[in-house]
Amino acid sequence: MYIGSNGSPGLMHCLWEIIDNAVDEAVAGNGSKIDIILHADGSVEVHDKGRGIPVDVEPRTGLTGVEVVFTKLHAGGKFGGGSYAASGGLHGVGASVVNALSERLDVEVDRGGKTYAMSFHRGEPGNFADTGEKRPDAPFTPFQDKSELRVIGKAPRGVTGTRIRYWADRQIFTKDAAFQLPDLETRARQTAFLVPGLELVVRDERAEEKNETSYHYEGGISEFVEYLASDAPVTDTWRIQGEGTFKETVPVLQADGHMVATEVERVCAVDIAMRWGTGYDTTTRSFVNIIATPKGGTHQQGFEQELLKVLRTQVEQNARRLKVGNDKLEKDDVLAGLTAVLTVNVPEPQFEGQTKEVLGTPAVRQIVAQVLRKDLGDRFSSTKRDDKSQAVQLLDKIVAEMKARVSARAHKETQRRKNALESSTLPTKLVDCRTNDVERSELFIVEGDSALGTAKNARNSEFQALLPIRGKILNVQKASVGDMLSNAECASIIQVIGAGSGRSFDIDAARYGKVILMSDADVDGAHIRTLLLTLFFRYMRPLIEQGRVFAAVPPLHRVIVMNPGSKPNETIYTYSEQEMHALLTKLKKSGKRWHEPIQRYKGLGEMDAEQLATTTMDRGGRLLRRVRMEDAEAAGRVFELLMGNEVAPRREFIIESSDRLSREAIDA
Repeated sequence: MYIGSNGSPGLMHCLWEIIDNAVDEAVAGNGSKIDIILHADGSVEVHDKGRGIPVDVEPRTGLTGVEVVFTKLHAGGKFGGGSYAASGGLHGVGASVVNALSERLDVEVDRGGKTYAMSFHRGEPGNFADTGEKRPDAPFTPFQDKSELRVIGKAPRGVTGTRIRYWADRQIFTKDAAFQLPDLETRARQTAFLVPGLELVVRDERAEEKNETSYHYEGGISEFVEYLASDAPVTDTWRIQGEGTFKETVPVLQADGHMVATEVERVCAVDIAMRWGTGYDTTTRSFVNIIATPKGGTHQQGFEQELLKVLRTQVEQNARRLKVGNDKLEKDDVLAGLTAVLTVNVPEPQFEGQTKEVLGTPAVRQIVAQVLRKDLGDRFSSTKRDDKSQAVQLLDKIVAEMKARVSARAHKETQRRKNALESSTLPTKLVDCRTNDVERSELFIVEGDSALGTAKNARNSEFQALLPIRGKILNVQKASVGDMLSNAECASIIQVIGAGSGRSFDIDAARYGKVILMSDADVDGAHIRTLLLTLFFRYMRPLIEQGRVFAAVPPLHRVIVMNPGSKPNETIYTYSEQEMHALLTKLKKSGKRWHEPIQRYKGLGEMDAEQLATTTMDRGGRLLRRVRMEDAEAAGRVFELLMGNEVAPRREFIIESSDRLSREAIDA
C-alpha cells in the first residue's frame, strides 16, 4: 500500500521517502547539500546537512526522537506538528515504512556537538555485532528493557545533519529489484531545479568505475522548462506566481489526546513556468511540495482547464483575423508544443494513496485556475510590444494546430492505401508498386525528374514505389503547420505515406514498410536529405523511432579495371574520395590498369538503369543507412542553427568555424 510494489519501483520509492525528508529540511532553509551513495553491497546511503533528527526523549512515548521517527507511524515532524509549512511527507510513515522493509538500517545524527547512532533490524531497534565493514547479516541483539541512542563521537561546533544507510529486505523485495541509476539521476536533477541553490550529489560505487554527478541550479523552474524544451521557441518562458486560501476541516490532536474536527484556513502557493515551441509534443511536469505527481491531480486539472478557457476566449476575440470560422479549440490544440512545470505548495495535501502520484485536494483546482486566469489576462491585454508579438504568434500557432486537426480528420480516409479504382486521389507523380504487403513495400523519395526516369527502369515494380520531389522542399523548422500542409511537396509526401502527420500520425496506417531518401551524393543532395529528415522528425517521428526511414548510399565513382586478354573488364564502385584513392593504390601495387578518366557521378541522373539498380536499388547489392533517432535530433539541431529564425547563434557558428575552411574547398 505504501510503496506501490515489491519490485524496483517499490525499492526506488523507499529511497524517495528518505531523500524527500532531506529535501524538506533544505526547503525549510536548513542545509544546501544532499549526498546519495549507492554502495557496492546493495545498500544506499543518504547524507543531509539539515538540523538532524531530534534526539531528546519524547515525553508521551518515553522514546528518543530518532526511535519515534523510525518505528512509529504518523510521527514525523510534518504530521500536524508545524515543523514544516509545506512538505512532501503526508502521513509521517515514510521513514518507519523504509525501516520496516529494511534488513538493516543505520542512522547517525550530528546535533548539539555530538554524533548519535542507532541501528534497526527489520524495524526493531538493537545492536549489530559488527567487526569492521557493516553487514546486514551480522549478529543482531534487540533491546530488551530500554532502547539506547548511542553517542559515538563529537560533532564539530555548528555542524548538524543526518546520515541514513539501509539494506533493503530481500525477503520482501524480488531478486531482480535494484536501484535504477537513471531514475535516481532524473529525480536528483528535477529536485535541483525545484529547489534553487540546493546541490544533490549522486555517487554510484557499484561498478568498477565509480560514477559521481552533481546537480545544482539557481534558475528554478524557469531553467527546468528550458532544459525540458527541445524545439525552437514561439514564446519566451512565462513565469506565473500567486497564491490563494481555502478552508479545510481536519482532525486536530488536543492536549488530552482526543482528535477533534477543526476548520483551518490553508494557504496554497502556485508557481508555473511555461513556454510554447514550434513542435507538437507536450511536456508537462507537476509537483506538490517538491513531490512529482506524474499522474496529475486537481492542480493539473485546474491548469489545463483554465488554459483552454482563456485561449478559447482570446481566439474568439480575434476570430476575424485568425479566420477560425465555427471550429472550436480543443485541449490538444492548446497543449501542442507546450512545455510547462507546475508546482504548488499546500500544507498537508491530500494524495490518492501514499505513492503520492495524484493530488486530491479539491480546492487547489480553483486556486491554480484563478492565478493562471489573472496572469494570462494581463499578458494578453498588455500594450508592451514584446508581449503583443508573442501573443499573436501563440494564437497563430494554436489556430494552425486546430486547422491541422480538422483537416486531418476530414482527410483521414483518403490518406489510407487506395485500391485501383480510387487511386486518382494520390499524387499523379507517384509511381506506385503492385504489392499490398506493407512489410515488403518500399517508397523511394527521389530528387528530380531525371533521376525518376532512370529509377523507373531500375526498380522492382512489385514492391518498390517512387515519388519524385522538385528540388529543396520547405524548411519546416521555420514554417508553421499551416504552411507545411499547404506546401505541395510536403503535402504529397504525407499523403503518399498515408498515415497523417503530427499528433494524428497513425503508424499502423503507413502504406510502406521502408521509406528511402534517394538524393545525389553532393552538397545539394545532403541539404535535401536534411530537409526531408527534418520533415519526418517533426511530423512523422514514429517512422524514425521504429527504424523505417533510410538514406540510400549512391556511389561517387565508377572505376573500370581492365583485365588482360578476353577476360571481361571489372566494374568497381567507390563511395568516397578516400575509398577511391585506396582502391587505385591497391590496383597499382597489383599491376592492374584502369580506364581514364574515372567516371565521377554528379547526380543519380547520370547513371543508367542497370548501374542504379546494381548500386542503389537492388536488395542484393545496395547499401542503406538507417536513420536513427539521434541522427534526426542532430539534423534538427544543425538545421535550427543554420536555417532557423535565430540569427545570432548562426553568426557565432560561422565566425568560430571560419578557421576550419580551406580556400581550395570553395568552388568560386
